Amino acid sequence: MATSAEKILSKASGARQVKVGDLVVADVDFVFAHDGTAPLMIDVIREFGVSNLKLAGKSSLFIDHAAPSPSVQSSILHRKMRDFATIHGIKLYDVGEGVCHQVVLDNELVKAGEVVVGADSHTTIHGAVGAFAVGVGSTDAAFALATGKLWFRVPETIKITLKGPSLGFGVSAKDIALALLGKLGTDGARYMALEYHDLLRPSLSKSSRATIANLSAEMGAKAALFPVEPYVPDADADYFSEIELDCSSLEPLVAKPPLPSNVVSVSEVEDVEVDEVFIGSCTNGRFEDLSAAAEILRNRRVKEGLRCIVIPASRHVYQEALEKGIIEVFLRAGCVVGPPTCGPCVGAHMGLLGPGEIAVSTANRNFTGRMGDPSAKIFLASPATAAASAVEGRITDPRKYLKK
Repeated sequence: MATSAEKILSKASGARQVKVGDLVVADVDFVFAHDGTAPLMIDVIREFGVSNLKLAGKSSLFIDHAAPSPSVQSSILHRKMRDFATIHGIKLYDVGEGVCHQVVLDNELVKAGEVVVGADSHTTIHGAVGAFAVGVGSTDAAFALATGKLWFRVPETIKITLKGPSLGFGVSAKDIALALLGKLGTDGARYMALEYHDLLRPSLSKSSRATIANLSAEMGAKAALFPVEPYVPDADADYFSEIELDCSSLEPLVAKPPLPSNVVSVSEVEDVEVDEVFIGSCTNGRFEDLSAAAEILRNRRVKEGLRCIVIPASRHVYQEALEKGIIEVFLRAGCVVGPPTCGPCVGAHMGLLGPGEIAVSTANRNFTGRMGDPSAKIFLASPATAAASAVEGRITDPRKYLKK
């Protein structure tokens, strides 16, 4: 009668069978932090005088949010991370390696059934491979790194069944996630696990699962799992609620500012003119995403006066896109292709918005001031919708540029 999350936490805590509401101390299999959270984590460890870090060999640090460094202050923090990693023998992925979550996926640092602690809210992404992956604050990350353990309250689980038989024309995993955000809102799964059951044919790719698991954080989820043997739920598992989503009837969707849950059909916002399009981030910066955008931008040009910024999520993704001609498509279309980084997604650099500007972004958040000036507006969309919008200079349904 156990859910996927309960099975993983039972194993990690050494308990026979945990249940919703139990407080457990679980063994952590992998912990990581980036330049937005690692400096504080380092301060906590130093403050308590911990020198023997239990998970040093099962941890990583990433310089990805403000990378390459856009300021002297960022450079100081990066140096702090490099020094700390060297002293403790922690693997550090430096400037240019890419966004932490994608680098973890590229290098298969996380496996099904593991408990993963990341000092980043979108750590839920690693449920794409069947891990119980939780975003925490820097202090909790420091505790996990030092002791190899962390406490959790066993979460309730919402079962989400993705039905088909297949995805609708021009629809991607981003549209699935946006549809669920529209249903659940930004706190409908607060401190819950979202357990996804993929009945689509063909099944969702690893990249598509990552997009959905990533955006689960925006629904308030503590974890998001695509169950993998032997951690599939029991047939009589007890769920908080169950949701069925008919993916074959979906159409391209857009989240209007200022919330990811403010979801409408693309047809409802097609008159909105756009100043910037951003294609990238840990949500939609994988090769699959870049390929979808390139399909529309091939032999077309970005609308004059609009800037289209494309940022592969990792060096690995960049290399594959380069080898397969995708990068050339973007360059010929008039896009700006940047190095792997979070950059504009978090409002760090490489594409910030000015007063009153409007952007279409493939990222995960469209909060006020997220990508620059507080008066700017951000619309979240799929890579295909973003690319079509870059061509026309306004929010555009991508299906007009796609072949059935």
